[in-house]
Amino acid sequence: MHSTTEVRTETIGSALLITIDRPKARNAVNAAVAQGLSTALDQLETDPALRAGVLTGAGGTFSAGMDLKAALAGESPEIPGRGFGGLTQARTTKPLIAAVEGWAMGGGFELALACDLVVAADDARFGLPEVSRGLVAGGGGVIRLPKRIPYHLAMELLLTGEPVTGERAGRLGIANRVVPAGESAAAALELAGRMAQNAPLALAAVKELVRAADGAPEEEAFALQAQQMARLAASADVTEGMTAFTERRSPVWQGR
Repeated sequence: MHSTTEVRTETIGSALLITIDRPKARNAVNAAVAQGLSTALDQLETDPALRAGVLTGAGGTFSAGMDLKAALAGESPEIPGRGFGGLTQARTTKPLIAAVEGWAMGGGFELALACDLVVAADDARFGLPEVSRGLVAGGGGVIRLPKRIPYHLAMELLLTGEPVTGERAGRLGIANRVVPAGESAAAALELAGRMAQNAPLALAAVKELVRAADGAPEEEAFALQAQQMARLAASADVTEGMTAFTERRSPVWQGR
């Protein structure tokens, strides 16, 4: 386990559990949290034994978003090149799952949207209340939410600022899994374990292609896919995957 005052990391199997640890501040993001999350992402990316990350919050709350007191004091909750919380604009190659309990408000919701999958407690609350403060959800909310759910539903959340429950988030398609309160981290770790059974190079290629194809012309997207397919075809993992299939055994991935 690695810990700072604001962010804890723990290796569980092949997953890295990343916990924002400011429960008295509802895990609001200040400069220290942003730096802690950025460092945790580096740990996830550079450790070959880690296959996926799970992001959660301590004390039954995911994150209340930006720490307004810290911001008014001149602190920045952003990391250059990585965005809000050191995450919302970061380019990660390994799957990242948000495990949401309690409130995921403003920047907290945007941290969840920056993840690849979301597991939500049924009584969690997701909201983007920035318009009530004269702002917009600038950590990716106005950009990502309309791509994840139908336009009119996204605009309802963005223009009213009203939160939705984890149960409704599941119906809208914001959350992949909706589980009873207190079980989101366990469910997210289970998903991470399922992903770890697959080839790490293939997982990274999926993430890269989804990013690259977003808004790109179809011809360009297929050309990028062809490049990735050629790289994967030359990898040891493809040979191992095919061999394991013919031998009816589980593959042993090398990540190369």
